[in-house]
Amino acid sequence: MSYFDKHVFFCTNQREDGGDCCNNHGAQKARDYVKNKVKALGLSTHQNKIRINSAGCLDRCDEGPVLVVYPEAVWYTFVDESDLDEIIESHLKNGKVVERLKI
Repeated sequence: MSYFDKHVFFCTNQREDGGDCCNNHGAQKARDYVKNKVKALGLSTHQNKIRINSAGCLDRCDEGPVLVVYPEAVWYTFVDESDLDEIIESHLKNGKVVERLKI
């Protein structure tokens, strides 16, 4: 059994050579937004155990920005905060995968 009910990893990689990467598409800002929103909604408590983390390169830059939710291993891309809100509400809070954002 996993310690966390859901563990969310945001690729926040920044390529030194200036090549395209998730952080060029606001990944760190998105990660901070989701972390703060999950906390405000009470989803990161000891009862709910949803953890939001940064990750290095997840090797899917061509589909970025990306995040992955474990233990389901569901990969998402997103454009803006409304996409992130949908992932939070649907998947993290209610356990339903957001098919339109899945990669």
